[in-house]
Amino acid sequence: MTTAHKLIDLLENLLQAPLPVRLRAWDGSEAGPPDAPVLVVRHRRALRRLMWQPTELGLARAYVSGDLDVEGDLYDALRRLATLIWGSGPDARALPKATVLAELVRLGIVGPQPKPPAEEIAMQGTRHSKRRDRQAISHHYDVGNDFYRIVLGESMVYSCAYWTGDSPEYGLADAQRDKLDLICRKLELKPGMRLLDVGCGWGSLALHAAREYGVDVVGITLSTEQADYARKQIAEAGLTAHVEIRVQDYRDVEDGPFDAISSVGMAEHVGTGPYADYAAILFALLKPGGRLLNHQIAALHPEPAPARKQRSFIDAYVFPDGELAPVGTTATLLEEAGFEVRDVQALREHYARTLRAWVANLEDDWSTAVRLTTPGRARVWRLYMAASAIAFEQARIGVNQILCVKTKRDGTSDMALTRAGWLA
Repeated sequence: MTTAHKLIDLLENLLQAPLPVRLRAWDGSEAGPPDAPVLVVRHRRALRRLMWQPTELGLARAYVSGDLDVEGDLYDALRRLATLIWGSGPDARALPKATVLAELVRLGIVGPQPKPPAEEIAMQGTRHSKRRDRQAISHHYDVGNDFYRIVLGESMVYSCAYWTGDSPEYGLADAQRDKLDLICRKLELKPGMRLLDVGCGWGSLALHAAREYGVDVVGITLSTEQADYARKQIAEAGLTAHVEIRVQDYRDVEDGPFDAISSVGMAEHVGTGPYADYAAILFALLKPGGRLLNHQIAALHPEPAPARKQRSFIDAYVFPDGELAPVGTTATLLEEAGFEVRDVQALREHYARTLRAWVANLEDDWSTAVRLTTPGRARVWRLYMAASAIAFEQARIGVNQILCVKTKRDGTSDMALTRAGWLA
């Protein structure tokens, strides 16, 4: 029996499920379905990581470190491994002991737990405190603006695009422009209005709103690299008199009221616990008759949380402390803060398509991305975006734009009676 055959037997015992991909061992031997993507075990350490952490996180550590790789269609491999990756993981008490351990020893896999890759973060301090939130945002966004430009493309918009065309000439930048315009039209921005963009990213929405709709914008972010990039872009556009970018926590904004507020890809960082306070703060910062556009990833068909939640790849490498709530929960919290929810638009398929475009951008300039960050960081982003695309496609997560209004005392909203009226 080859090393690859032995490894498949071991993995299927360890994971308590069939391995649906082909496997190549460190000695070059292969086994498994001949027409499947190949899981390449480059080092015994990959199995040691999985032995110590037989979950999604163990697989992710092996991949990020380069001990484990995938040859062939990454999306196909992730779809085949979906049950293993997003399942709850095996019950260690049920794993066979003696025969598996003996084979692990013979293959030289048994040993101390390897250190996690350097790209994994261990958060410090009170969850969702200002200091810890700043640490989480810095980990995710302060990777380097040049790296993000490779991934996101020229638009530098980091949230799902709005795909309104299918012609070969219509690309990611066009779809992101259409998304920015969709937000501005839903908010019904007009010259002289004041917009607060919470979690403004690299300033793309602020720039679009000021240039195309004549509004004054305050954009806030906790990422210094994002703020530096946004300020430069705004200066080059000659819009510094109309757009201010701050490195500021949303809890510290005190110069309201604003005519409109956008929160795009921000609320996932807030957390389900503090979300009621977040909604109340935005409500207080908005003028009567003003609108909020909340663009947020949502959990679909969430299962009851286990008594002891296992740390996920996303939490360890991508969005530390990030949390997803069902859209109904978010809408309820917004209403409890005082908002009236006027429109909800699901954009799940749009995000899947956006993520595939980002993965293609990264793969097309892989060597530059690795040089600008680290091989591990580039692998984190490739895995995160490809896996997320599949999660959206399989309806395990969604994304929604919730349009709200802060009605006036007499109950008027100043909104047209149909979508056509405020999307004109």
